[in-house]
Amino acid sequence: MTKDRAAARGSEETEGPRDFVRYTFFHLRPEWRRLPPTDRQRAKTEFVRVVDHPPEGVLVRTYSLMGLKAQAEMLVWTIGAELTPLQDFHSRIFGTPLGGYLETPYSYLGMARRSEYLGEHAHGGEGSDTQRRPFDLPYLFVYPFVKKREWYSLPFEERRRIMGEHFRIGHKYPRVRIHTGYSFGLDDAEFILSFEAESPAEFLDLVNDLRPTEASRYTALETPIFTCVLTAADRMVALAEGLP
Repeated sequence: MTKDRAAARGSEETEGPRDFVRYTFFHLRPEWRRLPPTDRQRAKTEFVRVVDHPPEGVLVRTYSLMGLKAQAEMLVWTIGAELTPLQDFHSRIFGTPLGGYLETPYSYLGMARRSEYLGEHAHGGEGSDTQRRPFDLPYLFVYPFVKKREWYSLPFEERRRIMGEHFRIGHKYPRVRIHTGYSFGLDDAEFILSFEAESPAEFLDLVNDLRPTEASRYTALETPIFTCVLTAADRMVALAEGLP
């Protein structure tokens, strides 16, 4: 084991609590839109109250996908150091009158940790070992990620060399902020990735530049991909139900 890798493992043993990240995508059933406007307004008020007042220690951001993705109009991104408050928060959401009309076509769970390939490198949201914090940029791009098993059979030093090219390309886009959630053993994917950006064009160009890299050969899965627009909770629901 190299000194850098041994040091990385040693830091893992002494680090504090790691944040969990959860991305919950909601689909608002069509029956909701046929309810009387007064009933919908009361239900929306309760839903927004719950979303805007999460349990202590839980960070929440809301996004609209209306018109951008089939089967999902809303994203609630939650971050917290413990799973129980995250469960409680989502239980409260489904306990609202509006919650009875919500479906969850996609959801992803991950945990923060420092990448073993970083060394002294830091980029965007990866500067913190154990915490993930939103930068509140206008756009968020979310997708699960799985590597081919052949990747893990490569020597560690070879993997780190390959990832070096990946990081160098990332440095060309300093305004694109990455958040990596590690999902090994926690969810179906290996990673849940999200990127905050000022514009979709920045993220599109970054992904385009990453396609020819050596690391991309070891990608097994990186779909579905979600384009999300930062939106207040009340506006998120209004868009989902078709209000201007």
